[in-house]
Amino acid sequence: MSVSKSKYYLVAADALPEVFVKVIEAKSLLETGEARTVAEAVERVDLSRSAFYKYKDAISPFRDMRRDTVMTFHMLLHDKPGTLAAVLSIFTESGANILTINQSIPSNGTALVTISVVTDAMTRTSEELVTNLSCAQGVMKVEIMAG
Repeated sequence: MSVSKSKYYLVAADALPEVFVKVIEAKSLLETGEARTVAEAVERVDLSRSAFYKYKDAISPFRDMRRDTVMTFHMLLHDKPGTLAAVLSIFTESGANILTINQSIPSNGTALVTISVVTDAMTRTSEELVTNLSCAQGVMKVEIMAG
């Protein structure tokens, strides 16, 4: 018995039949929580449920990782209320899209925090971002680990 492998193609969205684009839009609504049910999602994008179920596993958005720049920051923060929130607001103000946040259990009044961000839409340079983070109250140390 022969097992066939699936073939994949990279196709520009404007070349796809409208049904595929609508399936992606409906999946996005469900993933982001903007729609709670498939019925709600397909209604919002004007798509039949049967078309959604027919194609939902066959199409996915392409994310060009070569275009995105991911940076990972390693920080030592004082364990005080509001410190992490202040750090996150600096990332938000810079236009960075936060991918992950990992924080150790605080010990001796400090916590290690690692934050990975996509920087392709940033309005500041990475040097300005590090400077702003370093100057924030409660931030003891900032290092760029990758990116």
